[in-house]
Amino acid sequence: MRKIAFKTLGCRVNLFETDALASRFKAGGYEVVDSGEADIFVVNTCTVTNTSDQKCRQAIHQIRRKNPNALMVVTGCMVNHRKEELIQEGIADYVIDNERKSAIFDIVDEHFKKGSSDPEGYDRDLFSYQPAFDTFHTRSLIKIHDGCNNFCSYCIIPMVRGRSTSRPAEDIYRNILEVIDHGFKEIVLTGVNMGRYREGETNFETLVEHIINMEGDFRVRVSSIEPDQFSDRFLQLFQHEKLAPHMHICLQSGSEDTLKRMHRFYTAAQFREMCQRIKEFRPDFNLTTDIIVGFPGETEQTFNESCDFAREIGFSHIHTFKYSKRTGTKAASMPDQVPEIEKSRRSEIMRAISLENKLKYFHQMKDRTQRMLIERIDSQGMARGYGENYIPIQLTGENLHRNSFIEVNLKEIINKNNEDKMAFEASIPKKYSQKNCAYQ
Repeated sequence: MRKIAFKTLGCRVNLFETDALASRFKAGGYEVVDSGEADIFVVNTCTVTNTSDQKCRQAIHQIRRKNPNALMVVTGCMVNHRKEELIQEGIADYVIDNERKSAIFDIVDEHFKKGSSDPEGYDRDLFSYQPAFDTFHTRSLIKIHDGCNNFCSYCIIPMVRGRSTSRPAEDIYRNILEVIDHGFKEIVLTGVNMGRYREGETNFETLVEHIINMEGDFRVRVSSIEPDQFSDRFLQLFQHEKLAPHMHICLQSGSEDTLKRMHRFYTAAQFREMCQRIKEFRPDFNLTTDIIVGFPGETEQTFNESCDFAREIGFSHIHTFKYSKRTGTKAASMPDQVPEIEKSRRSEIMRAISLENKLKYFHQMKDRTQRMLIERIDSQGMARGYGENYIPIQLTGENLHRNSFIEVNLKEIINKNNEDKMAFEASIPKKYSQKNCAYQ
């Protein structure tokens, strides 16, 4: 039995694809290992920033140094961006673009059976991944969309992921039913620009509505999404017990001037109005976001406008990016590029605001009840997982079971000065006996 290991960098779309590939290899008789010695390594790359490229190159070179005789497969967005460079470097045995990523099992299997394989001989297909039955997570990621038509001035994704493409709705429904049958309790919808999903008469709104009305004990989470003008009907869906009241909506800047130069398709005022409507429908709704600091031409004033906006909306987490110049984008040739040291300073300020916002949101949620999905239990019996509002929770108790739901009360906030490790210590309500505290 050959051993295969995966290294995944970047977004949830990559995570979905890695999970599906890992399951396919396991079904095909390979042993999937976390790291260490393996016969095959698959590196699923990201290229959204220069830092992403550097991390991918470091990972590839580190794996090759430690495993000189292993079969190395490099795939993902960095391949679509820098394929010829990677081929010329000769560090990987196979360099496979996103469009043929789903064929990696067949390519590797053919390599070991015949001594070689030609990736170019396989069809291009963005969605022909088999449902993952045994993944690295208790949540099951479901890819519903790929590509993007927005062409924001800073972004290289349309060049490496291609134009907007929606997965057939019936294929999505069948995939979800299969992973529910495999025992997954949380479905995470993911895609490059999910809000633009459309297949025939089915748009994103109707797709989500159909999914949450499927039978079974599971919940649905919407991952990173662009700020489309969500209808009242869509927002009402968050009253459904299966749809988690959390969205990561990509703001990028709170400055009207900066948004224009980014070629974003909304104004700060429209984004503010959308957030207000969401909170009206669900006051405890958890909003998180992305913000880019140091975009070309961003002044101290426009940066402060982003800071004020972030505080006003109260995002409980801000994924802060320092602007990264990407060759081929309009922003790369814009004047008034911000010095790296200034980007770092602004990044620290925005991260401090994110910590401040998270503490406020956690205090708002203190003493409330959440339905926790237990994701892991350590050797001391400490269970960890997330509530429906995407709040990290830890719990000690008896008869707790991984991949099960349990109703808990949020008690103490721990690690208050570390945003990445901040969580709630929870207790089990008295109405549940210890013998029956974890229920399917």
